[in-house]
Amino acid sequence: MRLLLSPLLLTTSTAFFNPPTTTTKNTIPSLSMASGGSLSVRPIGIGSSQPSTVITNFDLESVHDTSDEWIRTRTGIESRNVLVHDGTRKVVGDEKEEKETLRTLGVDAAKKAIEMSGISPEDIHLVICATSSPDDLFGDAPSIAAAVGCTSRTVAFDLTAACSGFLFGIVTAGMYLENGATKNALVIGADALTRWVDWDDRNSCILFGDGAGAMVLSSSKDGDKTDDEGFGILGYSMHSNGGGYDDLKCIYRGEPKTITTPGEGTVVQDGSYDLMSMNGRKVYSFATREVPTVLEEAMANAGITIDQVDHLLLHQANIRIMEVVAERLGISMDKVITNLYKCGNTSAASIPLALDEAVRNGKVKKGDVIACAGFGAGLSWGAAILKWG
Repeated sequence: MRLLLSPLLLTTSTAFFNPPTTTTKNTIPSLSMASGGSLSVRPIGIGSSQPSTVITNFDLESVHDTSDEWIRTRTGIESRNVLVHDGTRKVVGDEKEEKETLRTLGVDAAKKAIEMSGISPEDIHLVICATSSPDDLFGDAPSIAAAVGCTSRTVAFDLTAACSGFLFGIVTAGMYLENGATKNALVIGADALTRWVDWDDRNSCILFGDGAGAMVLSSSKDGDKTDDEGFGILGYSMHSNGGGYDDLKCIYRGEPKTITTPGEGTVVQDGSYDLMSMNGRKVYSFATREVPTVLEEAMANAGITIDQVDHLLLHQANIRIMEVVAERLGISMDKVITNLYKCGNTSAASIPLALDEAVRNGKVKKGDVIACAGFGAGLSWGAAILKWG
């Protein structure tokens, strides 16, 4: 049986868009937490990539009983880029075209981040790909690392934490750099959740987009702090609550397959997954309750207050979540970085996609303090305070 998607971190249900005025108390404690102060790393490059196919709200009007105004006012989304079955893209510096996949988006984003960083791919010895929807179930990170020019000395692996994945990824990479295991790291956030959307359900297909973003981090230890003092990850806090697992999930569903063995045979499984499912009311309550708190924890670990934050960068799930979090923190929406309106919810890609645009258009400048937060399935959520450098 296929599960209809009550979408990831977003829903068009009345309960979600008109949440209760009283906050529901969380009766399940956080089952895991990692928290800490500054890591001696700095971000030196950022890049992003999106599929060439764009689906607008007006396109969806011809498919479903919906409207551009209805979608915009409830989600803040106007269009989204999606990976399509036969999509292709031009190879940079070449006349040929290649099949457009999540991996090629990840490679493109990574190359842009490396180019901005000014370092050689051969000097990157850690690659983390945060994704819940890889092209290869065994992991996309090694093939991305090879495609961008990293060597066999590079350690590359995938990390799965849904919409919190990129934030968990940069903190994980920061820990490797902090302990001296490597000098430079590449973190990619990439997802194609439209693969798991029910396109026959108007409450699902309006919400998601696909994409990839990447960041290069470099250690600021070993005498390199002269120019880099104070830049990087100033503080962080991460949580997981497995008690909320059923609120947001995409579950394995094997189809029975009988193989001939002695006796009556053996029934094994052909692998497949159901579509995503979600309890919209619970996830909205979770996000608007926990995200302000985890940001305050990260700021406390960084030794700063909200007045010292230049930008608020949240997982791009829904404009209403952003508005509520900003209000509860006491920060102006003018300081909120968002490109949700043209990207939709891109899961692990959403934070680097928005940050890349903000850096390249000059909104984020060297020395700016950015309070970042991701939240999603698991349930998992976290925050990191970055000083852009």
